[in-house]
Amino acid sequence: MTGDTSRAGQRPDVLGAGERLRRLLAILAHLARVGEESIAELAERFAMDPSALVGELELAACCGLPPYTPDQLLELVVDDHSVVAHGLQALRRPPRLTPDEGFAVAAAARALLAVPGSDASGPLASALAKLEAALGHDRIDVEIDAPAHLDALRDAAAASRVVEIDYLGSRPGGESTRLVEPHRVVALDGRFYCDAYCRLAGGWRRFQVERIDAVRTAGATFERRDLPDELDGAHAFAGGGSATLVLLQMAEGRRALVDRLAAGPIELAGDGRIVVPVRIADEHFLGRLLLRLGPDAEVVEPSALSRARAVVAESALRRYERRGGVSGQSGTRVAR
Repeated sequence: MTGDTSRAGQRPDVLGAGERLRRLLAILAHLARVGEESIAELAERFAMDPSALVGELELAACCGLPPYTPDQLLELVVDDHSVVAHGLQALRRPPRLTPDEGFAVAAAARALLAVPGSDASGPLASALAKLEAALGHDRIDVEIDAPAHLDALRDAAAASRVVEIDYLGSRPGGESTRLVEPHRVVALDGRFYCDAYCRLAGGWRRFQVERIDAVRTAGATFERRDLPDELDGAHAFAGGGSATLVLLQMAEGRRALVDRLAAGPIELAGDGRIVVPVRIADEHFLGRLLLRLGPDAEVVEPSALSRARAVVAESALRRYERRGGVSGQSGTRVAR
């Protein structure tokens, strides 16, 4: 018998690693389309035992999307009956290049074709011609998936209306309801963000629009404020008005993971290591970042945050111990 044999009483992990990965990607692609589905229906669709399905989803929740920083982990909320997926827009349709990426690819292709012996009429040349035709000379169209509440936030910002939002934070149990003054909606690093003054936090915050579950009019307007300098950068990441400047030291090979988070110049420290300044408003975020960077990454200063990675790891371990693994016990499982 071929295929998933878990229904015949065999262990659910008899599939090879490649087959499991292909199945998991198929599950995530399906969740990207539907957003939410019951565990029973999902297990039936993919011919899996429900407990094995939950185990695979919790494994997926430990993964992320480019650029693989802690705020880009897959958001999968699993309870006893259903699974809800957030932030899987990249799996809904084939990836699209931004104009800058398109020009970079075209330039690289041109350089390859300039090498003596290259086939000027081969597949690369054909692909380049199509790419250059798509880029055009007079006008470039960029298609970006629009989150559900994008228009409501834009309208509120244009009319200076206070709104109440339900926001899914980056940590377990981080859901909150907030009154905010939306000043603008921006597209950065391939995502939409709402720059707003949060009355709950008493300061400026940059909210990822995909994490906003609901927007409600609060029936009031606000006076425009001056945006802080930290929200004027070229990248989406902003540490927050009360952020702490943290110096991290790590292997130079991990630089791609922190380039967009750097709050200043990245310096060489010798022996293949670099020192990166990062502004952090949330110690939990710092802990997740250190876990992503690996065991050789460390906090240079302030020393009070040197255990941020251990605190996050210990908290995750306690949650798994309380749940007793993925054996189908009752209670809510929130995977991030």
